[in-house]
Amino acid sequence: MIESDIKAKLSFSDGTPDIDLPIYKGTVGPDVIDIRKLYGQTGKFTYDSGFLSTASCNSKITYIDGDKGELLYRGYPIEDLAHNCDFLEVCYLLINGDLPNATQKKDFEELVMHHTMVHEQMQFFLRGFRRDAHPMSVLTGLVGAMAAFYHDEIDYSDPHAREVAQIRLIAKMPTLVAMAYKYSVGQPFIYPDNSLSYTANFMRMMFATPCEEYKVNPVLVRALDRIFTLHADHEQNASTSTVRLCGSSGTNPFAAISAGIACLWGPAHGGANEACLQMLNEIQANGGVEKIHEFIAQVKDKNSSVRLMGFGHRVYKNFDPRAKLMRETCYEVLNELGLQDDPLFKLAMTLEKIALEDEYFVSRKLYPNVDFYSGIVQRALGIPTEMFTCVFALARTVGWIAQWEEMITDPEYKIGRPRQLYVGETSRKVPNITVRK
Repeated sequence: MIESDIKAKLSFSDGTPDIDLPIYKGTVGPDVIDIRKLYGQTGKFTYDSGFLSTASCNSKITYIDGDKGELLYRGYPIEDLAHNCDFLEVCYLLINGDLPNATQKKDFEELVMHHTMVHEQMQFFLRGFRRDAHPMSVLTGLVGAMAAFYHDEIDYSDPHAREVAQIRLIAKMPTLVAMAYKYSVGQPFIYPDNSLSYTANFMRMMFATPCEEYKVNPVLVRALDRIFTLHADHEQNASTSTVRLCGSSGTNPFAAISAGIACLWGPAHGGANEACLQMLNEIQANGGVEKIHEFIAQVKDKNSSVRLMGFGHRVYKNFDPRAKLMRETCYEVLNELGLQDDPLFKLAMTLEKIALEDEYFVSRKLYPNVDFYSGIVQRALGIPTEMFTCVFALARTVGWIAQWEEMITDPEYKIGRPRQLYVGETSRKVPNITVRK
């Protein structure tokens, strides 16, 4: 952070003396007004429900310009990374700050793949869940339990201990997600095959059975790898902020990541692509493409409760840059699998066309976002709807641990402690109540 020569002057009409507040500049993006001493100087807090105008930290990891539709990982445009790098290269970048050279990439891949297995007792822990439990509830428990299985290096003030925990999380998350899926469908667990790439290994653990050899399709692997890259980090969103807030207490990273997974589960966050596909299924059940204009009319009706899922974004005021890349991937996968005429996919593409051309949606900038396309792609890959958010959590884990590491090593690091505007009762006395027998 660089302190600006300009100060923000805060004036009051109640006689409280004016105060000057420092302004800090980042390398790009809006300046911030430093209010850390506001309460000490004025006895007042700021109020920002939903944190719409609050920077909770300084960070070097991810930058978003919602007006321009720009997303940068460590300064690299997401478009360049998605087209030119695989997911483990992106993982290395987010954790270390730079893309790896050939030697660094090889060493990092070997290190990650060396840690893909999980403790065998994790299987017995998993079997404590009901078969019909949502995979996200299972995954939340499994990741939280990792602290019990991997507690040998608990001093997270030690950089090496933190590195080991980070690698374990990146490496074992695909194994845990695949285990959660296999358990839910009653199939035997498939052990990792470290001769495969990170993403191909995950797909094999998801879809292989002991009955026959799994055949890797490079087009489908590349599609899922791109999904991982596009979801790897996204600045201080709800789940990332949860990881930082949870981790600020000094808890172990497995607990912090588990908290992030629980937050991600919400339909307004990581569950958005699941909600999007449910919307498409409902439209299909009510008449499909022939009835889509009736659905659009309901969306436009102010008195209707019908919502258009997978369109628009709180941060991106124009097109979500990830959506453009995911759209390319979507068509690649549909072409590879010959699903262009699948009724649900035809419905999705019809809805996309209407939203891109209809003035109602265009004027409100309700463009398809990454969740709209990623749900379609994952369904085409054979990933069940209830597993969508688990796949999201797998991809976002590297962003969470990069953010956790940055917070832990920040000289200004403190335990998070938001304040509130209290609107409840003032101090009251307990009445003298006679107890009747």
